[in-house]
Amino acid sequence: MKLSCLFACFLVSAPIHVFAQSSQPAADQTAEEVRRLKTLVQQLESRVAQLEAQQSPADSRQANSSRVEDAQTPAPPPATPNQASSADDRGILDFFQNTTIDVGIDGYYDYNFNHPLGRVNLLRAYDVTSNSFSLNQANLILEQAPSPTTGRRAGARLDLQFGQATETLQGSAANELRPQVYRSIWQAYGTYVFPMGSGLTVDFGKWGSALGPEGNYSKDQINYSRSYLFNFLPFYHLGFRATYNVSPRFALSYWLVNGANQAEDFNGFKSQNFEIVLKRGNSFTWTSNYYFGQESRDVVPLLNPGFPPLPTQPGLPAANLVPEPDGREHIFDNYGFWNATKKLTLGGEFDYVINRQFQRSSPAHLTGGAAYARYQLTPKSAAAARTEYVSDRGGLFSGTSQALKEATLTYEYKLGDGFLTRMEWRRDFSNRPFFLSDALAGRKKQQTTATLGIMWWLGRKTGSW
Repeated sequence: MKLSCLFACFLVSAPIHVFAQSSQPAADQTAEEVRRLKTLVQQLESRVAQLEAQQSPADSRQANSSRVEDAQTPAPPPATPNQASSADDRGILDFFQNTTIDVGIDGYYDYNFNHPLGRVNLLRAYDVTSNSFSLNQANLILEQAPSPTTGRRAGARLDLQFGQATETLQGSAANELRPQVYRSIWQAYGTYVFPMGSGLTVDFGKWGSALGPEGNYSKDQINYSRSYLFNFLPFYHLGFRATYNVSPRFALSYWLVNGANQAEDFNGFKSQNFEIVLKRGNSFTWTSNYYFGQESRDVVPLLNPGFPPLPTQPGLPAANLVPEPDGREHIFDNYGFWNATKKLTLGGEFDYVINRQFQRSSPAHLTGGAAYARYQLTPKSAAAARTEYVSDRGGLFSGTSQALKEATLTYEYKLGDGFLTRMEWRRDFSNRPFFLSDALAGRKKQQTTATLGIMWWLGRKTGSW
């Protein structure tokens, strides 16, 4: 376009130059000017041809299109309904990008060589039935974790659980005044990170207890079956939890909760816990807890199936126990794990518990310890072992005074991403006849089981649940 304008300007200015020279009387001078004009025109046409040859195809198309462009640019078309809703769609996509939805299925088959009456495995937390295909738990987890670095300081998590494990955790009246209310809610808590130093994280709601190294989800454990100490220590708490990372190697936590396994308080006394976590890189972690509170009920629940005798929800307490238990429970819990090599992990646990129903009553004591080892044989297989000893003086755990031991060997094989199997052999011992047998009045000092555990999980959450 610029070359064409230049050529046009030259043609316009050429006659002016000619007429300006026409005042000269000599005809030969006029002819000379015409000859020079033709020469200049030829040179200019040659130059324009050279410049147009040097232009790129894109520039040529732009130059051609500019010649036919209308002087007035048409207005853009109105936004379509899809374009108008794109902002809402973007918000939905951002929500799901920051939210994890996970599903887990955990089942097992267990065989008890004692052939116990009722096919019951005593002192087991989850693998409670023998000679039966069992669904331990089915889980649905929704979580949006806080992310202070991106400006999102609030978060929340909900774990729904169904299956046999709900009876162990929260389905029994021994754990709750109204177990049916919370039976399927394993965890439900909200989080906020306050801008204090490295960030003060505060949770409110119901969460799995950090007392003891073992947890609820089988895929994240060293063995399939759980230890005595897992079955005895609190499973969960409801209340407030505050955690502060003093440094990458040192964290402090404080809990103020209703009690041990109390979504609704058994009494008017709130329990507390002080937790210290020490780390040495990614190879060693040590956790120490001191938990204390009043863990005996001081009320009688009304577990009536019909209408309550008072204008309130069924099952809520309406009477106090007399005399009111006022004793305390103290739990000293310590455990640590060490990644000795890339394949070998070693761990240990020690617990001491003292409990009084009344302040002046004789205490019941529990002292226990466990040792763990896990070796990664191949990228898909691993072998693990656990041994444990518990001195249950006063029957605080098992209901009778005894010394308990157990040894567990586990082989696991990962068939695919999100599909894990574990084969386990376990033997329980007692210093007195305690375990069920095939005789109505017969008890044995030992219990041997073989278990196949199968676990599936899928979702975006990585690492331990």
